[in-house]
Amino acid sequence: MGRSRYKIVDDELPHFVTLTVLHWIPVFTRPATVSILLDSLEHLTEEGLKLYAFVILENHMHLVVQSKQLGRDLARFKSYTSKELLAYLHQHNVVRILDQLAFYKKAHKIDRAYQFWQEGCHPEWIQNVEMMRQKVDYIHQNPVKRGYVDRPEHWRYSSARNYLGQNALIEVCKDW
Repeated sequence: MGRSRYKIVDDELPHFVTLTVLHWIPVFTRPATVSILLDSLEHLTEEGLKLYAFVILENHMHLVVQSKQLGRDLARFKSYTSKELLAYLHQHNVVRILDQLAFYKKAHKIDRAYQFWQEGCHPEWIQNVEMMRQKVDYIHQNPVKRGYVDRPEHWRYSSARNYLGQNALIEVCKDW
């Protein structure tokens, strides 16, 4: 049996995914760390990834994405961002977080000193427009439900503004 019951059904279909920092460590509390994620997403969209919705919170992110090679693109995203984020943490001497990423690293990860992302991304295939709407709403309501903001569009690191026609940090595909 595999590590997860969640699987990408078909690379070319939209999926809801969750990427979580190892042990839920709060890393995305600085604009610079969030920018690493946004820049990588933007790069992947230029290469064909369709980004329908996103939210970045302090220790995880949710996306609705689709591409011709979704599994490969998600692996590339996690690999690139983990290297960049670890470099940022080293450069800014964020020893406490680095120590935690080393301590909680899975034992079988013997080729590295740190593990940044939890394994997997819990992909859920978006089967119809109703499910797409539900996942996009869930993503946008996430910071509201946590009590961080009163309205979804007030959360800077989300696609909620895109869906309201407001200025946003990166573009998303709203045609679904």
